[in-house]
Amino acid sequence: MTRWSVALTRAGITDPHLRHSYDAQRTLVRRNRREEYLATRLLLPAPIHPAVIAAVAFMDETDRRIDSGDIRTRQDTLRSWDGQVTAALAGGPTENETLRALADTAGRHPVLGARVRGFLDGAPVEATWSGFATEADFQDYVDRYSLPALMLTASLIGPAPDAEQHEPFERGCRRLIEAMQRTDFLADLAEDVGQGRVGIPKDELDRHGLDLESLRERPQECAPAVGRLVDAQAERAGTVLARCRSLPELVAREYRPFLSALISVQELRLEAVRRNSGSLLQRGASPAPSAALRVLWRGYRAARGLRF
Repeated sequence: MTRWSVALTRAGITDPHLRHSYDAQRTLVRRNRREEYLATRLLLPAPIHPAVIAAVAFMDETDRRIDSGDIRTRQDTLRSWDGQVTAALAGGPTENETLRALADTAGRHPVLGARVRGFLDGAPVEATWSGFATEADFQDYVDRYSLPALMLTASLIGPAPDAEQHEPFERGCRRLIEAMQRTDFLADLAEDVGQGRVGIPKDELDRHGLDLESLRERPQECAPAVGRLVDAQAERAGTVLARCRSLPELVAREYRPFLSALISVQELRLEAVRRNSGSLLQRGASPAPSAALRVLWRGYRAARGLRF
């Protein structure tokens, strides 16, 4: 693994204050998104590491700010944050380390600026989210919030906007994030029920004779129906995820191991959900760390083969 200080230098980041801002983002991502951090550091070329870390840190910070409190509070927080981000990207001074690193990254990678704007424009969907009535509502959430969130990082490694592969790449990313988001909502079912909102559409709950109250008050009684519901939702996610295997072919060779590993880890996460379908109201589901590490190790060997 390339040392972080070397990655900063190879990215052209030499100003001590900027390096400190990027260091802070690295600390956050390494703590909160261990797998994504390792995948970035092991599988991507060193010069792109700071940009990807800065984008992930910004996405997480936005999500953290608008994910707590009542809807009015979340909306007010988003408006304030949007103003701060917009000012920082326009070159205004900021004491926020996340925004300082983001603005510098956007200056070095102009494609990111438009992606940040698209992400913030879709963020009201997350700030007001309290569940889905129908599958169409879920798909709208993916289009307006989940996909723009993914594209913050995907745009840094994807084809240029004017490239022939750009549109196929975006379609592939849309399929990938749909599968990822559906899997996330299933894996987090116990936590979401406790918070009074779930990511499975209400009409699907109704179809299996379930509702939020029964999930919260009678989890043991609901377990068989929950198992059938999760199996059906996981089947949808798996069908979409299977169509993502060709996505790495649409990016430059040096980025393919990273994308391949990302897809493989999602397959592991979906398998974990399926294995625990009847017990997701009691606990979450995640793959064994050793399985994820094996995926990263295979990706690392592939990445090294491309560089040497």
